[in-house]
Amino acid sequence: MLPPLRGRSVAVLGTADMSAFELGAACEVFGTDRSDRGIPLWDFALCLDAPGPLRCRSGFTLDSPYGLDRLAAADLVIVPSWPHIEQPPPAAVTEALVAAADRGAWLLGYCSGTFALAYAGLLSGRRATTHWHVADEFRVLFPDVELDPDVLYVAETPVMTSAGTSAAVDLSLQVLREVDGPEVANAVARRMVVPPHRDGGQAQYVERPVPTECEHDLADLLPWMAEHLDQELTVSGLARRAHMSERTFARRFRAETGTTPHHWLTWQRVLLAQRLLESTELDVDQIARRCGFGRAATLRHHFVGRVGTSPQRYRRTFRRAA
Repeated sequence: MLPPLRGRSVAVLGTADMSAFELGAACEVFGTDRSDRGIPLWDFALCLDAPGPLRCRSGFTLDSPYGLDRLAAADLVIVPSWPHIEQPPPAAVTEALVAAADRGAWLLGYCSGTFALAYAGLLSGRRATTHWHVADEFRVLFPDVELDPDVLYVAETPVMTSAGTSAAVDLSLQVLREVDGPEVANAVARRMVVPPHRDGGQAQYVERPVPTECEHDLADLLPWMAEHLDQELTVSGLARRAHMSERTFARRFRAETGTTPHHWLTWQRVLLAQRLLESTELDVDQIARRCGFGRAATLRHHFVGRVGTSPQRYRRTFRRAA
């Protein structure tokens, strides 16, 4: 498990020519006030590395009253993008990022933002990812970083990285899941109309052909599966429910989710187990049955493999943090 975040202050680094989408991901997950729905509020600030207004890559400008000094007070620092990957950040930016890491802040690098963290030396000897399109350049510049360009994100504290565009949302929701629990992360995901959880180890590039008139996507089936995790769900039964052959269903499932039905179901069951361990007094045997694992031993096997700790230790650690 990740060590607890000290507070709820988040600073997003704004630079000229930055990507508007990755900035928007940070704004939507951490900078939108949903306190009226019971969602904890973050103290959010866009911090410019130079006097504004700054021009985004998409052509419009951004301004903010905050500069790099705001990073010094942040518990979470986000680098949405670094537009000129062949150039290191200015010394002031590097110093601010290193200082944040030194005092225990978490740092997120989305897409090309991973380059800024690597230039600052914060990824040396660590596992990280970035957009597959710039992976070769990253390897040449930073041979001391263990780059994995095939995954959506790497959520290893205190410096976490993601691939491009929607993977930035996935990593942000994973941080919410760790800080506020799965209920909050799922509520934000539903509000954003995005999947509540995509495994960080899922493939970046997923071929998703446009369905023909005789094919059906999985928009209705996936929520149904998540609501019936306590039942025995087989590929043959799911294929019938989706009105597909087993072969077509397996192909469509991987095309739309990037993984197999078995892997997807196992992850959803582990996530449900986490939620029940956090919010109920059910014992491990009861939780195993509720999640569709059947036996406590099966739950422990999959839980340790994906969370890195046992269900009992997870429950004790979560409650100490709470």
